Amino acid sequence: MKGYEEVRNNQDGLLFGDLSFLVTASHELKAPLALIRQLSLALETETLSLEEKTRLAQQITLTTERALRLTTNISKATRLEDSLFELEPINPQQICEEVAHELSPLYRASGREIRVALRRRPLLVVANHDLLRRIILNFADNALHYAQSEAPVELAVRSHGRGAHVRMGVRDYGPEIPSDLWKRLQKNIGTSAQTLHARPQSSGLGLYIAGQFAGAMHGRIGAIRHQDGATFYVDMGASTQLSLL
Repeated sequence: MKGYEEVRNNQDGLLFGDLSFLVTASHELKAPLALIRQLSLALETETLSLEEKTRLAQQITLTTERALRLTTNISKATRLEDSLFELEPINPQQICEEVAHELSPLYRASGREIRVALRRRPLLVVANHDLLRRIILNFADNALHYAQSEAPVELAVRSHGRGAHVRMGVRDYGPEIPSDLWKRLQKNIGTSAQTLHARPQSSGLGLYIAGQFAGAMHGRIGAIRHQDGATFYVDMGASTQLSLL
């Protein structure tokens, strides 16, 4: 009887976790879908000029692309254990440049700037290109939508842990996170969805998914607190391939 109760409790726990994930995912998807609906209704206004209609159509496209990225990430995160993906030496600077290029139209449409810090000496990490790219996309996407500042968002790659790891960070500028919430964030980052201070639109689902992607590649995510925002980063194992050349 005891064994049956333990199994039942475990099943209930899994069911509750699945429902909690679905509720969080629904909350996160609600914002872009609501915006798409609002923009579509505005597009039907007969008094709009051709330029205004073009701008609204562009916003609808960009918002749709963001929602699609989120749904793809959710789907991939729920199937990580069953997925086979290759880990190989990858240039993290190139990943950052790809992300900045992909998100530039979305940033420009919001009157913002995204840029990549220059680096002279190349670094390599052992990772999966698609998963690592999705992590940085996630951080940069959050920086645009949840940071309250017109300052540019900067992507940077640095050697970390005496060369054993490479840190890829996304620096945003916005409100400072209070120390009590910061401690909770540091403790739970990447392990559960959690709302961030002064960023109530965010459920924290993106950070949770990023944490799952990083863990699958033997890496980890984290955050650095600033008085004017935060840096969200992923640490990946450095590749020794360059040292053999």
